[in-house]
Amino acid sequence: MTKRIGVYPGTFDPITLGHMDIIERGAKLVDELIIGVTTNIAKSPMFNDDERIAMVEREVASVGNIKVRVVGFNSLLMDFAEAQGASVVIRGIRGVTDFEYEYQLTGMNRQLNDRIETVFLMADVALQPIASRLVKEIALYGGEIGKFVTPKVREEVMARVAEEKASGG
Repeated sequence: MTKRIGVYPGTFDPITLGHMDIIERGAKLVDELIIGVTTNIAKSPMFNDDERIAMVEREVASVGNIKVRVVGFNSLLMDFAEAQGASVVIRGIRGVTDFEYEYQLTGMNRQLNDRIETVFLMADVALQPIASRLVKEIALYGGEIGKFVTPKVREEVMARVAEEKASGG
């Protein structure tokens, strides 16, 4: 029997409790889950690639009983998934807007590589509103983000916000 490898891609800027929910649940569907940390050129990251990879590695290390690897990539998702030996891509969906975007993306990805399936996991109802973009925005305006991220991630985000404010950013 061949090992089923899945890829869960994202920018994870920062990694949220919603991401962690999808990681824990997605890991149950495959023998090994590779968390692909990438840079989305349409987004302005708060943390650089190395910082985000380290953050994700630290956060998933605290989750017991799952086989997970964190790998940075900067290529087409289908090329990355193929190089990792993945047969499935796992995507988290928060709502209708996510679904429309992911549906289109999945169609394009199937045109690039129809040997890799995409599986959508609905976010836990309590975690559906969480988005990294909103977490950063709340933090930048001085709001409390502790409901959306782990304590260590909260600390890192708030430190980065303080750095940006001190530098006039």
